[in-house]
Parts: sequence; C-alpha cells; structure tokens
Amino acid sequence: MAQQAVGAIETKGFPGILAAADAMVKAGRVTLVGYIRVGSARFTVNIRGDVSEVKTAMDAGIIAVEKTEGATLESWVIIPRPHENVVAVLPIDYTEAVLPYREAVEGRNLPVLPNSR
Repeated sequence: MAQQAVGAIETKGFPGILAAADAMVKAGRVTLVGYIRVGSARFTVNIRGDVSEVKTAMDAGIIAVEKTEGATLESWVIIPRPHENVVAVLPIDYTEAVLPYREAVEGRNLPVLPNSR
C-alpha cells in the first residue's frame, strides 16, 4: 500500500468546516477521517489519501471555506507521509467507521488498521 498523506483544515465557524469537508471528499479520492472542535468556534477536519489526491482535495476545501459567509480559514497543512507515531497518537488514522468510504475511494476491501480507535 502506498503511503497515505494527511491533510487538515482549521476554520472559525462550523459552516466553513462543513463546506470544506464536503468539497474535499467531492474533489479528490480522499477519506474524511474525522473532525475536532478545537475551541468555542474553531474546528479542524482531517482527510487521508494519496498525496496528489489530498493536494487536490485541500485546494477545494480551502476555496470552499473562503466562499462560506462568516467562515474564516485559520490554518491548513498537508503532510505527505506522517510518521507512524503521529498517526498512532493524533486523530488522523483510519477507523472502522470510515472503512467503507476508504474502500470506495481505493476500490478494494481493506482491513482496519491495528491501531484504529
């Protein structure tokens, strides 16, 4: 299996993160692996996939946030091959709940990773 990249977008306002998540999964062959509320009105959404697909999806997500009334793009990052320790600790790993979506994106049946939450 190819190394999977991770992308994260942080916004101020929930509508912005909703728009970003929707745009990202529609624009690239990526899997939405979760979101985090990081403050009273700040949210982060995380995606995984091949590096080029994550880049495409992140571009779409950033544009979606910028077009969302009242939303503010706070920060974003793409990490091409996150270290296994980072994947094990931070909420960026594939979980059983997202396995059907990952299988649809990758076009095959996949096992749940051993350190899934």
